[in-house]
Amino acid sequence: RRLPALRRRCDMAGKRLSGTGLAAEGRVLRAVLYVYHSRLLRHRPYLALQQVEQCLKRLWKMNLVGCIEALAELIPRKNTSQTHAECLVPSQPMLETVALKVLGGCKLILRLLDCCCKAFLLSVQHLCSEEFILLNTVASGLLSRLWFVIQHRCVLQNLMSLYSTLSTSLHLVSETQQMPYIKGFTFPSDISNFLGVNISSEMKKQKARMLTTKKATSWLKQLIPAMSEVGKKRNFATCMSAVKNCSIPCPVDIGEPVL
Repeated sequence: RRLPALRRRCDMAGKRLSGTGLAAEGRVLRAVLYVYHSRLLRHRPYLALQQVEQCLKRLWKMNLVGCIEALAELIPRKNTSQTHAECLVPSQPMLETVALKVLGGCKLILRLLDCCCKAFLLSVQHLCSEEFILLNTVASGLLSRLWFVIQHRCVLQNLMSLYSTLSTSLHLVSETQQMPYIKGFTFPSDISNFLGVNISSEMKKQKARMLTTKKATSWLKQLIPAMSEVGKKRNFATCMSAVKNCSIPCPVDIGEPVL
């Protein structure tokens, strides 16, 4: 009876992880790091961006999506399970392997969200100091999009739900036929205790910090005060004249701090 629920959870978690949003933001992040590698090796927001990219790289290299899809293929279809009194189920080693990878994936995504939040705050801090305007503007937008893609698609929540179903299935299979594969590790019954944080409260806390810090960049509107009104006319010449007539000179991003 639990096999259809496990298959649904596998399909849902696989779709959330293999979405185009995460892959696209990862490619943009790698491109930004490549462009600025030789100029900003010791810049704090750049180092924070490297940590975010490292988490993404580890998440893809562990092949969590492929492992979940392989488990889903082993689960018989709904029609097959109804026509036979008995059916084949995934073995204990397979369930233990997927469960262990899901635990590691949850830890990695939690670390990724934390790195995104810290890097975003650093980028906004240096942006308010009018330092490396171009890089920090791109980084703050990229990091906020990456964070909201993970949060909006409920990637972490789907993995946690998948582990809960996996844990129940693993317990039933191990009672039927003992075939332990991973030794020296006890699979937690509650993944929230294993992660050590309350996911919903942690998400709300990070979102509040990011939204509060975003308001500090309101000084950027003073650089081009008439841009919003001029942009509606879609006249390039008028737009350029508005920029030239701006009373506040736009700082030049030459890769060094603006005094």
